[in-house]
Amino acid sequence: MACDSFRESVLVHLDVECFAPEVLKDHKPDFSTTRKLYSYIKKRTFATFVASKKVTASCENTSALIWRCCGKSFEESSAIHKHVANDHASEIYRLTTETLDMMLHQTGSDVSVQESVRDETTDVSSWIPDTSNVSDDDLNKGPGEVLLYYCYCEVKDPKLICQWQKELCSKLHLTGKIRVATEGINGTIGGTKTATDLYAKAMLSHPTFTIMQAQDFKKSEGGAECFSDLRVGVYKEIVPMGVNPDIISYRLAGTHLEPEQFHMEVKALLENKSSCSDTVLLDCRNFYESKIGQFSHCLAPDIRKFSYFPDYVDENLDLFRDKKVLMYCTGGIRCERGSAYLRSKNVCKEVYQLKGGIHKYLEQFPDGFYHGKLFVFDERYAIAFNQDVISECRYCGCPWDQYQLCSTVFCCQLVLSCTTCRASGLTACCPVCQAKEQKHSIDFPDGSPQKEECECTITRPRIPKDTL
Repeated sequence: MACDSFRESVLVHLDVECFAPEVLKDHKPDFSTTRKLYSYIKKRTFATFVASKKVTASCENTSALIWRCCGKSFEESSAIHKHVANDHASEIYRLTTETLDMMLHQTGSDVSVQESVRDETTDVSSWIPDTSNVSDDDLNKGPGEVLLYYCYCEVKDPKLICQWQKELCSKLHLTGKIRVATEGINGTIGGTKTATDLYAKAMLSHPTFTIMQAQDFKKSEGGAECFSDLRVGVYKEIVPMGVNPDIISYRLAGTHLEPEQFHMEVKALLENKSSCSDTVLLDCRNFYESKIGQFSHCLAPDIRKFSYFPDYVDENLDLFRDKKVLMYCTGGIRCERGSAYLRSKNVCKEVYQLKGGIHKYLEQFPDGFYHGKLFVFDERYAIAFNQDVISECRYCGCPWDQYQLCSTVFCCQLVLSCTTCRASGLTACCPVCQAKEQKHSIDFPDGSPQKEECECTITRPRIPKDTL
């Protein structure tokens, strides 16, 4: 299809009247309105492009609609959409901007508005790495890796960054979870090492994240299979503490200690417990994380989610009064906000945090003062840097640290049940759930989930809903 006729086809299908109040005025439309218009045109351009590839194929005595593009046939709409998104992104961009130019010209708008949209969109396009020299096998097969990272910085357009992340991860066949906010970005993604390398390079070359360095990415063995899908969203906080980041900002965080410095501080604490009574080694993570791995002689709060850390601090201020606090968490991000909150109470003598978290510490000190496994928020549940096992089976008490989900359909708790106990049918998180499992398998044969409390959850506060 010729470019001009295709562009005219897009214009024909645009509901221009819906933009009349903002766009079709005598004066220049503002930037946000133009961006909305661009987004609208892009969606219609994409849909029209896909529709142009639709053909009727005869199959025996029937005919079926399929899509043909680049010498390939696609029977599923999801397949052709994925193909167009991955292989025709530049063409969609070009057609969209040309259509936008024509439309804005018809409304008599200033060229500078067109250029501002084109420049930013061009930047977005340039943020996607060229994979023409990378084979599909390199992006889908081979050794895998999981990246954990965060970056606190000013993000002027979180929605734009969110869209870029979706397109970037889709092109590199990455899965995982990414949170974007005006205060920064926080992510954990998995894929082949080729894909994660390209992802890290794309992040480091992005103008918004210039303060990031290669060592800010924590790496572990894994891959795309560690996550069920890709989830990218815009949130109020990049780590859900439940406190407005405009009130308690990461900029108020404690002093960062390199792993070597933190190691020496913990060593001094353990060797001179009596003279270091004014020091608190504080674990900022949840109880099920510290249960399978922690630093020696630490204070591990019995909280189920980080959003309850502020309440824990408020209720236990005397524990930190006039003390030097050494904080740590998985990758460092929770300490950024957690230490800021603790410092805002003005009760501590000093507040320090482990830079890069336990992950970076264990890279340098696998047999140091951290014992047990490191909990991770993906389908691996935990990764090991040493052979220590500090937790035990929920039922028989033998050493065990491999989490699995409670076997009851209505419970989302994690359970430590050893191989022997699981073989005997003890697969629920607690005796209450274990007893209910048989009952619900009869009452609800369709397996529909039922929201109920059990022994593990009834004594804990309810989890607040995350704020979008």
